[in-house]
Amino acid sequence: MKASVALFTADLRVHDNPVLSSALADANGTVVPLFVLDPAVDRAGFLVPNRAAFLADCLADLDAALRKRGGRLIVRHGDVAEQVCRVAHEAGAGTVHVAGGVSGHATRREDRLRRALSASGRELRVHDAVVTVLAPGQVLPSGAKSKGHFAVFTPYFRRWCSETPRGVLRAPRGIRTPEVRSDPPPKAADLAGGWVSPALPPGGEGEGRGRMRRWESAALDEYADRHDDLAGDATSRLSPYLHFGCLSAVELVGRARARGGAGADAFVRQLAWRDFHHQVLAARPDAAHQDYRPRGDRWRHDAEEIAAWRDGRTGYPVVDAGMRQLRHEGWMHNRARLLTASFLTKTLYVDWRVGAAHFLDLLVDGDVANNQLNWQWVAGTGTDTRPNRVLNPLAQAARFDPDGAYVRRWVPELASVGGPAVHRPWRLPATERARLDYPDPIVDLDQALARFRQARRID
Repeated sequence: MKASVALFTADLRVHDNPVLSSALADANGTVVPLFVLDPAVDRAGFLVPNRAAFLADCLADLDAALRKRGGRLIVRHGDVAEQVCRVAHEAGAGTVHVAGGVSGHATRREDRLRRALSASGRELRVHDAVVTVLAPGQVLPSGAKSKGHFAVFTPYFRRWCSETPRGVLRAPRGIRTPEVRSDPPPKAADLAGGWVSPALPPGGEGEGRGRMRRWESAALDEYADRHDDLAGDATSRLSPYLHFGCLSAVELVGRARARGGAGADAFVRQLAWRDFHHQVLAARPDAAHQDYRPRGDRWRHDAEEIAAWRDGRTGYPVVDAGMRQLRHEGWMHNRARLLTASFLTKTLYVDWRVGAAHFLDLLVDGDVANNQLNWQWVAGTGTDTRPNRVLNPLAQAARFDPDGAYVRRWVPELASVGGPAVHRPWRLPATERARLDYPDPIVDLDQALARFRQARRID
């Protein structure tokens, strides 16, 4: 019996999945849907407790969706190339299908798979535009001085908008899975022991599609006006489902464009940012750990200040609110991500890699391309055309949390402080301040700005 293997990686879905659809077409519906729990992923730091819990949900949901269609998910533990070759041999499969990736881990995995399969007379077929809307190399700048990728978002976005994404694929109706041994579906504790954020969202394609439909109906039209509103919490919260591939970015763009309007346009722009970062990392894999544009920074490393930032005890309530939301939910509002990152890298002048590592420890949507390159954008070592901009936490709070509702939600010590005064608790009367159990600011903003400007040699 001819069969093929659909190797799931960051595409844990049955809807609009070119890997699964092509594997089914390649073998007349007889496919081994395979997920390999590779120790290399654990060593790379991916399987932290929050993402492990979400992944366990995703795999259980994917297995249920496949079983509905007559198939099942095959789970194996071990080296990915070794396990894929074994499964292909057991199933009599001549081809293995997988989604293309841009991280160093993904490209190394692809190279090893291709060599191992070729040695046994089998073929690896890599599919683009599975994780992103457009393939990383699909939109390229013109000119002899091109770096092979866009280094600035706005011209990239113009070209990106001129391209037509591939068509959205239907979920398969029927799947035949040959008799192949499978390990039991993993539980979260099997993948990574440790503390899990108490309000972590549940994973899986079913959950993701339900959230997608509800958000489109209730909030997409207002997205352009409300996506920066910290207290309003009007963002889609779909990033974890995109990161694990429970939702298709191609489908999301198609649905938004079909709906139309300013909100849809603003949402599509955010998805283009995601593609932008993937194409940067594909061209510059070193940017995951090294400055994309070095600024000659000699970063400070004050352990007490870093600990205060991590714990949400900086004395700047809007910064602390964001950091506490991260710990409680394994997710943070995008505006809060920007201002907490600016506070660490420019107000405290701490290396962006310190912050990026902390975010990856907790974020359920922790993605190398988006996390690292967003951190570099804020730190001024990345693709920002204004690398020395500093986000003042007080100005940001006044603009995006004017009544202090976001702060009071996440910093309960300040819940009794009314109105915008909550953003400057150090100005309250001494007797009231003493009752709050909230720290004074760990740094003076004016002094910090002067220090940063001197470090970057800005007149």
